[in-house]
Formats: sequence, structure tokens, C-alpha cells
Amino acid sequence: MLIAIISDIHDNLSNLDTCLTWCKQKKITKIICCGDICNSDTLKFLSANFSGEIFLVSGNGETFADEDFYGLDNIKYRQEIAVEKIDELTLGFCHQDKQIEEVIKKSGNFPDFIFYGHSHKPWLEKRNNMFIVNPGNISGTFFQATFAILNTENKKLELKIIHDLRLS
Repeated sequence: MLIAIISDIHDNLSNLDTCLTWCKQKKITKIICCGDICNSDTLKFLSANFSGEIFLVSGNGETFADEDFYGLDNIKYRQEIAVEKIDELTLGFCHQDKQIEEVIKKSGNFPDFIFYGHSHKPWLEKRNNMFIVNPGNISGTFFQATFAILNTENKKLELKIIHDLRLS
């Protein structure tokens, strides 16, 4: 299974739409979002334009409220940190790298992957047999607009640059 990992949308609906269109074309059914969607209109756009499951943690730039999730049944909102078991992999996620230790504690062990955002800079490191990954940012602020794809079968990650995507 392929999972898209996105972060730091900051209400850039154009880049988000490109990302979601590509995900639909590749038959991606799950997204992990590491926060900073920002407003409720972007939250609703994300839900309406992706039919699969969306696992979401909040970032420091959110202006949406809990009641904005009403009717957005495909969004699994996990507050600030989360750990999910998907295809035999333990995946942790949060918004800021300073929350990584909390994710490890919540998992009870070292997850296979921990995803985070906030810095907008794509990053990958291996620590204690787990990968710590920042998929970059959808907004294109400070760095190119990027997101990551995780293949759960072979544990391979791939960074995607929004402006280089080929849409059919």
C-alpha cells in the first residue's frame, strides 16, 4: 500500500489540489497529515477532495475548531501526537520535532517511522532502527512544495516535488 505523508499546507489550495489529484491517480487510499492545515476551509477541502482515510495531528498554525470536523468522516483527528498501525508498520506522527520523544513513549517502543513537519524542510534520518521523516511542506514556503510517499510493503520512501508531478 502507498501512503501519502503531507504537512504544512498553510491554506495553499492550489498545491494541495495538485497533490490530491496525483494521489487519486496513483490510487493512494491513506494520507498522514502532520499539521498546519490552518483554516477550516482548507480542512473541508482536504476531506472533500480525498475519499480515503486522513490521519491528522494539529500544528501550531491551526485556526480550525473541533466542531469543524462535523461531517468530515474520513478525517481521523488525533490532536497533537499519534501512533497508528498500518499494514504491520507502526507509524508515529506529530507536528514538531520536539514532540518525537512523546511519540516514542506513546508507541511503547520504537515505531518503524515517525513523521513530523513544522520546519518545512524535507528530512530523513535513521535512529534506533526507526526512520524519522519530514515530508517538507505543501505550501511551498521557504522550500519547494513537497510531500512523501511510503510504500508499506517494502518500507521505501519517496519525496515528491509538487511542481514536477505529471498529472494525466
